[in-house]
Amino acid sequence: MNWTEITVSVPNEYTESASAIANMTVPYGIYIEDYSDLETSAWEIAHIDLIDEELIKRDRNNSIIHIYIEESDNAAEALEFLKERLTAEKIPFEAGSVGVDDTDWNENWKKYFHPIEIGKKLAVVPSWEKYDNKDARTVLNIDPGAAFGTGTHATTSLCLELLQDYANAGTEMLDIGCGSGILALASVLLGCKSAFGVDIDPQSVKTAKENAVINKIDDKVAFEVGDLTEVVSGKYGVICANIVADVIIRLLPDAKNFMTDGGVLIVSGIIDIRKDDVLKAVADNGFKVVGERYKDNWCAFVLEKSVEENYA
Repeated sequence: MNWTEITVSVPNEYTESASAIANMTVPYGIYIEDYSDLETSAWEIAHIDLIDEELIKRDRNNSIIHIYIEESDNAAEALEFLKERLTAEKIPFEAGSVGVDDTDWNENWKKYFHPIEIGKKLAVVPSWEKYDNKDARTVLNIDPGAAFGTGTHATTSLCLELLQDYANAGTEMLDIGCGSGILALASVLLGCKSAFGVDIDPQSVKTAKENAVINKIDDKVAFEVGDLTEVVSGKYGVICANIVADVIIRLLPDAKNFMTDGGVLIVSGIIDIRKDDVLKAVADNGFKVVGERYKDNWCAFVLEKSVEENYA
């Protein structure tokens, strides 16, 4: 079996947060190099104070997180997931990969990305493949390029499943952290009147716009670079935020200001160990959970403003 090794270097003070994000990409663990406390650790573990000179020379200020991705998995998407989540958390980092030639990166993972059927209505199809639509599903063609979002990751598929219940005619949709644009595009194809996506990564926004053209709905969707409060205005019947738990917690106070009365906020990207933290913030910010879905170690919730919030 062939593997791709992804490495992420972060300052020591961010090691815990960065490793939690890294753990989201694989189910079988990660390996962390941290030499910040080398002498003390060597004595506590091995009861020796004689340490190899090569170890002494190691960087004491930064940790290196190693992630190993099976060849059959989408290492490119895992890398972009890491970049987006680390950037959103404002964690300084350097990321790279070993095992796949950069010049062959996209072509290498494309052979493993095939059409997938999500929920009862949707099929996500790579833009370079054909799909036998025998069940008359809504087809979303996607070329994620260097942006996160193919539908194969549990966090994205959970959002797409829930979105199918709320993408109604006349509804305007907002996608916070749009990545490849997959959620915004799906919402329009499933029936929403229009969609607006925002992301802090210019490459993601560029890719999202290209995917809108591929699906011939660029007249109904728009994407902009920036964060929620910088570039978004108006109110939306459906808002999706497929981000990490800490970012979701931070955006909840602002998100309600962009929701119509009776609108919903679909949040995903929540690892199970952070579920309680998110649900506490949900309650503290005047939301109630009206739907939930789980896959692997991930959680997604549909939120509505409480009655008091609707009339505030």
